[in-house]
Amino acid sequence: MTGTAMPQRGLWRNTPPALFPPVLGLLGLGHGWRRAVEVFSFPAGPVEAFLGAVSLLFLFLLVAYAAKVIRRPKVVAEDMRILPGRAGLATIGMAMMLLAAVALPYSRPLAAAILALAVLVHGAVIVVALKVLWRAPLPQRRMTPVWHLIFVGLIVAPIAGIPLGWGAFSEWVLILTTAAALTIWAGSAVELARAPVPAPLRPTLAIHLSPACLIGMNLYLAGAVQASLWVGYAAIAGAGVLLARARWLTAAGFSPLWGAFTFPLAAFAVHMLMLAASYGGPFRLIGGAALIGGTLLIPPIAWRVLKMWGSGMLAARTNAASA
Repeated sequence: MTGTAMPQRGLWRNTPPALFPPVLGLLGLGHGWRRAVEVFSFPAGPVEAFLGAVSLLFLFLLVAYAAKVIRRPKVVAEDMRILPGRAGLATIGMAMMLLAAVALPYSRPLAAAILALAVLVHGAVIVVALKVLWRAPLPQRRMTPVWHLIFVGLIVAPIAGIPLGWGAFSEWVLILTTAAALTIWAGSAVELARAPVPAPLRPTLAIHLSPACLIGMNLYLAGAVQASLWVGYAAIAGAGVLLARARWLTAAGFSPLWGAFTFPLAAFAVHMLMLAASYGGPFRLIGGAALIGGTLLIPPIAWRVLKMWGSGMLAARTNAASA
């Protein structure tokens, strides 16, 4: 018998990793509003309720994906071969790291346990990604912005790690991920010079903004506020370029890859609001505008991606592996 096999029916057999980037964006948005509570004296109650609801959503999706992996563990490597799957798998560990930061004000032991598990999960993702890339044909090894999520993704860990007192760990993560980010930025510039980015893949270019913001955030948390300020200027320049090219980035219309817009926008808002706490002035304006923009854009993108999953379209559109 020839032809493509139809995916098997059954609860969560086809759960697509593409669900996770917009959920990471929602968690980042919640952290942005947490910063706004400090900067603008907003009430904390609704913000914590939002973070609680998004955390439950993330845990539900994590169970749904775990059910697929338990049925057939090889689906992880199969999902890793496809760009939307690669991005989704990388953001699982990153979202867990933000979940640790959500839990931190309520239980330090719980936050530490979640963070440790998140680091292990992301480490496993890096190992699987390296194996898949090593075995892939040369064209599929081309450097893409999604490499930031895989090889720089641990940069999210110090957000909870520094307040937890994981100083040496956070310092090494910052050093190694900054080196990885610089390498990927340089390699991506070469790739862009060689060939234009197809319209459907252009939303992933927004991912280039997130490492700069996260590096700046970690520098700020580590007490290197002046260094964070200089990185912030670079992030503002990068965000300005993306904003100016918004029509070009979205030329192909909505797709699940629009999840790539969510977490960079949230990270930018958080970094700007951190700087606003120390420098005020324009950073309050930029951070507030980014937070409002994120509030208007991130939830609708997440909702559309979740609706596609509910209708059964998301797995097909992203070529998700089936268990």
